[in-house]
Amino acid sequence: MIEQAALREERTDGVDENAVEQADVVVVGAGVAGLVAARELSRRGLRIVVLEARDRIGGRTWTDHRLGRDLEIGGTWLHWVQPHAWAEVTRYGLAVTRGPRAQETYWLAGDEVRRGTPEDFMRLIDPGMTRLLQDTMTWIPRPDEPLTVPELTEADRLNLQEVLDRLELSVDERNANEAAWVGHFNAPLGHCAYTAALRWTAATAGSWHLMHEASAIFRLAGGTRSLVEAIAAEAEAEIRLNSPVRSIRHHAGGAEITYGDGRTVAARRAVITVPLNTLHQLDITPALPDGKLNPSLEKTASRGAKAWIRVRGPIKPFFAYSSQHHPLSVVRTEYLGEDDAVLVAFGADASRIDVNDPKAVDAALKVWRDDLEVLDTGGHDWMADPYSQETWLIQQPGQLTRYHRTQQENTGALHFAGSDYANLWAGFIDGAVESGVRVARRIRADLSSG
Repeated sequence: MIEQAALREERTDGVDENAVEQADVVVVGAGVAGLVAARELSRRGLRIVVLEARDRIGGRTWTDHRLGRDLEIGGTWLHWVQPHAWAEVTRYGLAVTRGPRAQETYWLAGDEVRRGTPEDFMRLIDPGMTRLLQDTMTWIPRPDEPLTVPELTEADRLNLQEVLDRLELSVDERNANEAAWVGHFNAPLGHCAYTAALRWTAATAGSWHLMHEASAIFRLAGGTRSLVEAIAAEAEAEIRLNSPVRSIRHHAGGAEITYGDGRTVAARRAVITVPLNTLHQLDITPALPDGKLNPSLEKTASRGAKAWIRVRGPIKPFFAYSSQHHPLSVVRTEYLGEDDAVLVAFGADASRIDVNDPKAVDAALKVWRDDLEVLDTGGHDWMADPYSQETWLIQQPGQLTRYHRTQQENTGALHFAGSDYANLWAGFIDGAVESGVRVARRIRADLSSG
């Protein structure tokens, strides 16, 4: 589909650069949310132009061939309890698989390495997880409508670290629970809203065990590339790569978007799907309201690292957890070969480790094991990427209850979509699909009544 998108881009080469092109809707960003919005809108016969700054589609979902495998550099996992993503899996007949089941688990009690089975580790974290999340369904009884309980503002003031501290766990329980949450949240826990943990768990009806499975086990056999390309192939839209937006001028009747080397396209409506942390950097006139700009200026909590690591095999598949203070907090086996294995790892802060430096990654692994020989590493610094500046959405305290409703609202002709704005599985592929469908529905209704 990337080749098809490139062909669509080439068709614009004969356009007068000084002319203002006309479209019904312009979508800024060819991630999952943007592609879904384009697909849904184009089905109604509207002319859709998608502007993507990168040289590929997919946004923060990105399957790339590295270390001898097709690896998920960005978003990876999905599950049948994620209704919007699973509907897409069913729609396109995509195969779902999983990594090898871990046979052993390593964790830390202070600086002491413990070793056991995956069941041993789950029993270790169960009391802390259960107590931390026991009121989940009281705070968020409808995860698809996360703000139905007015008192949620009280819980939203808290960060996850202070709630964990109140549990007064033993040293090994504390380390294990913290590391598990870093694997989920990709950030220092003192920056993460407690409500983020509640939202994830509410999405699985209060079961932290199911939440753990839904967020970290199953993946597409053909990679997220297979989903992204399927959506793009069905969208009757012009997808233009290498087309960063320079400015957006909007009014009640539409918007003019200038992009690339100075071309302009006018549209009746525009869909902005850029990650939340970059929204304030767009040149938009008139300026967006504070309820949209402030969370972008404040930034999300997510700032972590994701590393892919090829080690010499054979090895037994394993999980390993350290703490949020180590460069890598969670490591797991994702692929097994006859003479090698590929691990995936997460850390709370991307500035602490260069995931493309084998020596740095090797040193991080030695927290648990000194018997692994690192052959190569790979990854992407999403924090340094100018078109993302974040990994997946984890909000800071107060951001959900202060900004969520405003972030989902349109500003005149400008509509906003993306996993960062989802109700149910914010930060996941599911959330991106949900948001793209919702915005497309609103625009169709808006244009029909106009």
